[in-house]
Amino acid sequence: MKIKILSFCLLVLGISLSSQAQHSLSKKWESEARFKVPESVFFDKTNQVLYVTNIDGTDPWAKDGAGSLGKLGLDGHIIAAEWIGGLNAPKGMAMYDGMLYIADLDQIVIVDPSTGIEVSRITIATADGLNDVSIDEQGVIFVTDSKGGKLYRIKNGAPSVLLDGLKGPNGVLCHKGQVYLLNDGGLYKVEGDEAKLIVDGLEGFTDGIEPVKEGGFIVSCWAGVIYFVDLTGKKELLIDGRQGKINSADIGYDPEKRIVYVPTFWKNSVVAYELK
Repeated sequence: MKIKILSFCLLVLGISLSSQAQHSLSKKWESEARFKVPESVFFDKTNQVLYVTNIDGTDPWAKDGAGSLGKLGLDGHIIAAEWIGGLNAPKGMAMYDGMLYIADLDQIVIVDPSTGIEVSRITIATADGLNDVSIDEQGVIFVTDSKGGKLYRIKNGAPSVLLDGLKGPNGVLCHKGQVYLLNDGGLYKVEGDEAKLIVDGLEGFTDGIEPVKEGGFIVSCWAGVIYFVDLTGKKELLIDGRQGKINSADIGYDPEKRIVYVPTFWKNSVVAYELK
């Protein structure tokens, strides 16, 4: 089914970056540059560790078996730059029932983080380039296909197309019974087969999205921009690394300590910032 974009003109018109930003990011540490094109960081609250997907190589969509999963301490110390191999071009991650789910081109790879052993894979034969993944409280998986312009839903192991005709869908988030989607510079709320625009004009190729406890979201854009966005459509520019060519791909977030973990892609490191 084709996506129906419901634009709220009164919401979008006049939205601009806040002249008096209420949030900021303060750098805490940066890891060594030993990762191999890190695309996504995931904060594992239970095990108090970070997982980092390594694309490895010049082609972020190559099915070359060069991809891997790294492991990083919360202090920025690299535990293992390549902890688990056998992947292609892994990107976004999610956890459900103690298992780690990794989006990898046309598959969801499921890993037991307690052992580092792959448990199973879910193949989506029609997918062109899976990117981000999120899982709701019932175990329903939502995964974006950036190259195919789709949002898939996987229920009981069976994938189906929820939204089609998208323009570069990337970050997806299940939060408080709602699904949110980043697509072509905009943040959307998914309702049935419709995507309702919350805010547009997020420059730099929207990538990762994480919820903030007091409300709102941190949104990263691959080119190096990070925003704070709320449901009224307000957006605050927190970081712009485009001039220095410092990317900010799919972020991780510790909501208790308010630490944002940013993979720098071509720079091969992860940077931690405190949200203030």
